[in-house]
Amino acid sequence: MSRKSASFKGLVMGFVLLVCIVTVFMLVRGFWFSHDNEAVAVVEEFYQYEQEGEFASSWKLFHSTMKEKFSKGHYIQDRAHVFMNHFGVETFDFTMSEPEKIEQWKMAKTGPAMKNVYKILVTQTYKGKYGNLDLEQEVFAVKEKDEWKIVWDYNQ
Repeated sequence: MSRKSASFKGLVMGFVLLVCIVTVFMLVRGFWFSHDNEAVAVVEEFYQYEQEGEFASSWKLFHSTMKEKFSKGHYIQDRAHVFMNHFGVETFDFTMSEPEKIEQWKMAKTGPAMKNVYKILVTQTYKGKYGNLDLEQEVFAVKEKDEWKIVWDYNQ
């Protein structure tokens, strides 16, 4: 075998190996960083803040339309009062369903239509002075200015 032939085969093999590595990387990246994984991550982050009583941090993850519904101070005070004081708990556990993609959705009948929304059912389990209590809520993740944000359903 000539040197040129061996060099050419080595070059081709290197190119094939590079294409394989790039393909695997793109597949892994698509799996780990897909939109549904990002939507799940923001919902999980939101409820982890809520679990820890860090309501100012969870409020920051709201979509701008949610922030219009209540100020940060009002939200912090209400969440702590209702969940901590009335339920007599310090924290809760939560589970989340698999995300369901919705092409178009409205937070309220009169609100703007939001596109590429993910719906996730969140179940919060409280163990407090009134016994065990499960609270289920459909939570929606929507992209706003390249960031995933939380929206709740206000449709009647």
